[in-house]
Amino acid sequence: MVERKISPLYRVIRWLVRVIYPRITVKGMENVPDEPVVFVSNHAQMNGPIACELYLPETCKTWCAGQMMNLREVPAYAFQDFWSQKPAYTHWFYRLASYVIAPLSVVVFNNARTIGVYHDGRIASTYRETLRHLKEGGSVVIFPEHDCKHNHIVYDFQEGFVDVATMHYRRTGQALCFVPVYITPRLKTMEIGAPIRYCPENAAAEERKRVCTYLMQAITDIAQRMPRHTVVPYRNIPRREYPSNIADEVTESEKTGC
Repeated sequence: MVERKISPLYRVIRWLVRVIYPRITVKGMENVPDEPVVFVSNHAQMNGPIACELYLPETCKTWCAGQMMNLREVPAYAFQDFWSQKPAYTHWFYRLASYVIAPLSVVVFNNARTIGVYHDGRIASTYRETLRHLKEGGSVVIFPEHDCKHNHIVYDFQEGFVDVATMHYRRTGQALCFVPVYITPRLKTMEIGAPIRYCPENAAAEERKRVCTYLMQAITDIAQRMPRHTVVPYRNIPRREYPSNIADEVTESEKTGC
């Protein structure tokens, strides 16, 4: 792999985050096959990307919203994705904050181990870089949740990321493994579950559904096996609305619903 040139400012930021951010214990690495894989994790707001950048192997690259890597695109994306569900009277503050964080965002996401993800014609570059990285022996980290609840642990997964396995198989003849990961900041733990391997004999739509269904359930099962804790959800909702990992303690409205 080509050695990356990393900004000195980013090195300082990364060091500070490692010092300040609670140390995460990684469990279940024995479940990861000795080959390039795709780690699929709950987002847990900013906690997922931070934990994976700091504690997964250096050969991993994380899918990152491409807008967070472009100075002009950061403010609109950051406000919509991070803060749009905050009370309306606070929106002026968060709109201002979205401009303030833009330069820092560009430094962080262009120097971290990231692959920019887009939802327009630029998506071709996302797949191209991902396939190149896998072929070189690296692994990829993806946070596929989007704004519709699956249950009280995870939000529904956008299924398009599974197509990486189809493309990889066509190029290499190798069937990728997708590895479920659950991150819980409250227990300072990242737990890795048993993988699911891509099946090239299945139709694309069927395979997307099969892989995503397995991964969402696997992440849910990991969370529910853990000691009681508060789940940090995908959406940046008020802390008082964070659910418990114990299903019996969660109301029906918290379990499901967009």
